[in-house]
Amino acid sequence: MTKRILILSVFVVASCGLAYELIAGALSSYLLGDSVLQFSTIIGCYLFAMGVGAHFSKYVRDEDVLSRFIDIELAVGLIGGTSSAVLFLTFTWMGAPFRTVLYVMVFLIGAMVGMEIPLVMRALNERRTGFAEIVSRVLTFDYLGALAVSLLFPLVLAPHLGLVRSGFLFGMLNVGVAMWTLYVFRAELDRLRGRVIRASAVLFALVLGFGFSDRMVEWGEHGLFGDDVVYSTTTPYQRLVVTRWKDDLRLYINGNLQFSSRDEYRYHEALVHPAMQSLPWARRVLVLGGGDGLALREVLRYPQVEEVTLVDLDPAMTQAFATRPELVKLNANALKDKRVKIINADAGIWLQKDAGMYDVAIVDFPDPSSFALGKLYSVPFYGMLRKHVAANGLIAVQSTSPFFAPNAYWTIEATLREVGLQTWPYHLYVPSFGEWGFIMASPQGRFVPPTGYRLPMRYLTGETTRAMFSFPPDMQRRAMPPNRLDTQSLVREFEEDWQQVIR
Repeated sequence: MTKRILILSVFVVASCGLAYELIAGALSSYLLGDSVLQFSTIIGCYLFAMGVGAHFSKYVRDEDVLSRFIDIELAVGLIGGTSSAVLFLTFTWMGAPFRTVLYVMVFLIGAMVGMEIPLVMRALNERRTGFAEIVSRVLTFDYLGALAVSLLFPLVLAPHLGLVRSGFLFGMLNVGVAMWTLYVFRAELDRLRGRVIRASAVLFALVLGFGFSDRMVEWGEHGLFGDDVVYSTTTPYQRLVVTRWKDDLRLYINGNLQFSSRDEYRYHEALVHPAMQSLPWARRVLVLGGGDGLALREVLRYPQVEEVTLVDLDPAMTQAFATRPELVKLNANALKDKRVKIINADAGIWLQKDAGMYDVAIVDFPDPSSFALGKLYSVPFYGMLRKHVAANGLIAVQSTSPFFAPNAYWTIEATLREVGLQTWPYHLYVPSFGEWGFIMASPQGRFVPPTGYRLPMRYLTGETTRAMFSFPPDMQRRAMPPNRLDTQSLVREFEEDWQQVIR
């Protein structure tokens, strides 16, 4: 019986150990961007720390193995369980020390997790279990625990519990292992009462944290965004937050501003109307990204449009902007229009399977701050998109800032040209973002900036449009290589450009 308890504890502690690693990686990706860099460095630090912990486990005396195992479970439960809350609040309220706190916590958790399995194996060995059986059973349940949490984390835990609450949950599981071990092996342990009190105190703290997780997240996000948070959710793909200050609604994805309701009309008019005004015959329109429905709102103003296909990865995004009254008002209920077909899928995968042709494509993805997003600005992606647009059709692409991120901007333009598209770069000033850029492209057609618009506009006129397609000396074209999928130079250029702005 005691052997089975120890073996089952391996399953739980392996699940918890991997969960803390995934939470740290996901949280740092949300807050810092560049998921490949964050996960790579965190995994490396964590595995190194596990090796350190495994090494130091040999200094635990045989008679103290169970006692130290219980102590480690309590420490892992407390530090690991609170790690997501501590990291999130550190980032939102302190900022600069975040990376230091992140790697210190990852190292501490990894070192303690690295001690767990050797101590369990020694405890089993003391109970005269064959070495081959010890290794087989322990490693089997270790890997099974890792498999379980690797499936549960993206499918259930992150989207439904959130990162902060998930951290507290796994902390409670570690403490549960400690308390169960205390109960089963109580006859072999000294200072039993003191350990029970410590375990109860840690469990109480974690349960309290679990119960107040939403309050902590709200408090942290208020510090991060400054305004009242009216909607927030964590999905398998991203963290969505909508804030309000007076009459200004703002959407943030992974902490990055996507729009302000006070000036989003400038951005979306510039993205949509030069293309739509130039093609009065356009009937079928493709919108990639833009799950907020704001670009869609502008497209649907044209009565000749018969069908619009909107492809956005995250169903939580389209659901929120189709149902929440303040957001529906903002997009004029565009997502419920009968002409609109909403598809929640990865745009790159969907393009490979779709056989449709479109007159206009509006590409409104978030900035290429990670490799997952960078692939949507790559040569293969634009090559696929080109095949879905009529020869005389137009593609309008959100392309970051030609002033703040010039290398990234002109890399996107070079990537479009690499697949045989003709390009017409343009830009405008959006108060919330500063100088922002777009690129018009076409497989074979000609494009002349409109001199006027059939529909009433809040910002665009013939004069402002003409100015958009003229670049001053400090935003002139740069010779940049295209963004290829295997290297994704765009992500690096984007990060370096914005680091220069921060400095």
